[in-house]
Amino acid sequence: MINKFKGHLKTVLIHKYYVLKNCVMAGIPIRGIVHDLSKFSPIEFFEGVKYYQGDRSPIDACKEINGYSKAWMHHKGRNKHHYQYWQDNFDYGGVPIQMPFEDALELVCDYLGAGMAYQKENFTYSKEYEWWKNKCSKGIKMHPQTKRFVEMMLYRMKQDKSNKILRKNSAKKIYNLAEKFTESDAKLKQEK
Repeated sequence: MINKFKGHLKTVLIHKYYVLKNCVMAGIPIRGIVHDLSKFSPIEFFEGVKYYQGDRSPIDACKEINGYSKAWMHHKGRNKHHYQYWQDNFDYGGVPIQMPFEDALELVCDYLGAGMAYQKENFTYSKEYEWWKNKCSKGIKMHPQTKRFVEMMLYRMKQDKSNKILRKNSAKKIYNLAEKFTESDAKLKQEK
């Protein structure tokens, strides 16, 4: 149990380090500093220790065993950088809401930080983009504009082999472009 405690704590701190590094690049350093502080709350931290494996999120392991995760329920409701925070109207099937720019930008930094923490020296922007395409972008209930923003950002990083697109002005242009594309798609659907 001590090794799982140390391993989980180390993984959380490494993740926070990489998120901070990416948030500094993105011009949102304060968000990097306060990122995921709820992971140190008892409900999140001790579930993380219990299901710690070292190569993936303990939340995923907990969900596989129990069908849900109390830590995840706590975490997503307190951290605006998760798209699941931006959901409403569950009585009517749930409606994804467009994430504000800085929350969406922190989400991208969070994905990068998780990839860097778990993949370690095997991390590449190309692998991160493939992870997104294969595991996350299909079927998730994320607002179309937010989904397009994340995809465009990760694609550019794959192409550039760099996270320089995170710079706030560049990322804001991608965010606005994703919004325009999404509006165009909506208009086309209405015309059909």
